[in-house]
Amino acid sequence: MPDERINRAVFLDRDGTIIEERNYLCRVEEVAIFPGAGEALGRLQQAGFKLFIVSNQSGVGRGYFTLAEVEKVNEHLLQELGREQVRFEKIYIAPEAPDAPSRGRKPSPQFLLDARDEFGVDLAQSYMIGDKLIDLECGWNAGVKKCLLVRTGYGAELERGAPEKLQEAVTVDDLDAAAEWILIHSRIAGPGVKA
Repeated sequence: MPDERINRAVFLDRDGTIIEERNYLCRVEEVAIFPGAGEALGRLQQAGFKLFIVSNQSGVGRGYFTLAEVEKVNEHLLQELGREQVRFEKIYIAPEAPDAPSRGRKPSPQFLLDARDEFGVDLAQSYMIGDKLIDLECGWNAGVKKCLLVRTGYGAELERGAPEKLQEAVTVDDLDAAAEWILIHSRIAGPGVKA
């Protein structure tokens, strides 16, 4: 029987979670990866988690920048994290403006369901990490095991402003702390054990 850990994943928001939040980031020069993010992602990967980025990029739909510019930023991010042997299975992008119809724009769980179908991900043994309520809602809507809010990006503001909405979430300082929490709690359950 194949090891169930192979099908576990961590889904991550990009801006404010892996890299510093910049208002409508579209230039490679503005990408600033949070300290320790690469190492944290590497630890998750070594523990058998597949890594995915799920990102709303409404600046495309609003006409602020192009999808090609988003892809250039993502390529740069992958290259930088690749230096630390971090590899993402796929980056899912929702380029639509908030008021436009969208298949995958968070809080829609569609991209997580796509990852389940395309990569055989067991969502019930997977996690979502982000800095906004829509990130958490995306994970909850997909039925992941746990959603984690990082205080980087907009996370601390959300924690102060709407703590009642975070009762089902785990709130941690940053991506490093999120990875640590996931590694500890997924170990308790043990490989192949449904917790």
